[in-house]
Amino acid sequence: MIIIHVMSTSQKLLPRSIAPAIRAAMRTMPVVVVTGARQTGKSTLVHHLLPGARMRYLTLDDYDTLDRIRREPAALLQARWPVVIDEVQRAPGVLVAVKREVDRGRRPGRFLLTGSANLALLKSVSESLAGRAAYFDLHPLTVSEIAGHGGTGPWEQLLSDPGRFKAPGRHLDDLPNRLFRGGFPGAALVRGDAHRRLWLDGYVRTYLERDLRDVSSVADLADFRRLMRMAALRTGAMVNQTELSRDAGLLQPTVHRYLNLLEATCLIHRVPGFAVNRTKRLIRTPRLFWCDTGLASHLAGVESPLELRGSGMGGFLLENLVLLDLLAWSEARTPRPAICYWRTATGEEVDFVVETAGKVIPIEIKTSQKPSLHDARHLQTFMSEYGNSSPFGLLLHNGTELERIAERVWAVPLGTALGL
Repeated sequence: MIIIHVMSTSQKLLPRSIAPAIRAAMRTMPVVVVTGARQTGKSTLVHHLLPGARMRYLTLDDYDTLDRIRREPAALLQARWPVVIDEVQRAPGVLVAVKREVDRGRRPGRFLLTGSANLALLKSVSESLAGRAAYFDLHPLTVSEIAGHGGTGPWEQLLSDPGRFKAPGRHLDDLPNRLFRGGFPGAALVRGDAHRRLWLDGYVRTYLERDLRDVSSVADLADFRRLMRMAALRTGAMVNQTELSRDAGLLQPTVHRYLNLLEATCLIHRVPGFAVNRTKRLIRTPRLFWCDTGLASHLAGVESPLELRGSGMGGFLLENLVLLDLLAWSEARTPRPAICYWRTATGEEVDFVVETAGKVIPIEIKTSQKPSLHDARHLQTFMSEYGNSSPFGLLLHNGTELERIAERVWAVPLGTALGL
């Protein structure tokens, strides 16, 4: 499908936090690349990034367009208006043609490319578009975006000086339901758990039966789906491929390959251990999280918010939700902050560590409404270990009070931290 048209601004759209950063990049770079899992809203976002502007829109989900762009890319890429190529990972060879066009005329905003196969795409980009492109990841809707605020949590202020942050304390209401519905627009914005389950089931089927083919062949889809379930049940856990291999009944090399495919198609995130070693022996095995808490719940076999409440997954999914908000926030910043976790060989741990502006800020997440000094003990251990580079820590909780509960430890309500 090849479309050259004037976009209407009348269609309602939930504002996305990443949109201003992408617009800014399009004013300075000839190519902008937006990647992310299927159904995060990439195509919708693209259609609203160019309001009132002419553009050539090529979707490679259309087989005629895919065939033409493989055979005669130059003819389709030459245009007076911006060229949008949707699902570009389906024809990675076209990036060479994009490079040629950019080298002929390096005006800003010539190409906007989207893809749902991050690593496969970026490998080709690194070879073809070095120095010519800006890159962004689009995550599912954040809590703030679902509420219509179009942002993320106020991490800029919280990670700068929480003592000066002034905002109402808001708890995260109806937590099991929020975690169960996730942030995919097709699931988060529909009413009823039954509709949500149908949507997610269709999402997984489409992913297994079609999207995997864009990056690799999988001989046994039943094996792959079983691995997905085992990984979902380990949301927030350190990646243990030996254990996954045993429980999924697969060889370790197969587990390794399947995890790489899940990461390549933007469905999982592996959060690394904090690498700076001072006096303690650290665990550096990455932790596994999903691109969406609703998808993780579905893959784990959780069928309702009530079932989620008793599943034992709630705390890990809450950490997953906070991670996704941090990732969405970091996408709009330059340079992008590093997000890690911290754990020692003796069991001391902090959920996340954000490296930004020369500081390392530890973050601990609790579901309770009344944080205690006991909850802050590992934050204090971390800050003691890293001294001046870690001036304070954040303890996120589900109460309503934003206050200092210990020396250099600030308790922040989850609703406030996530931008409600």
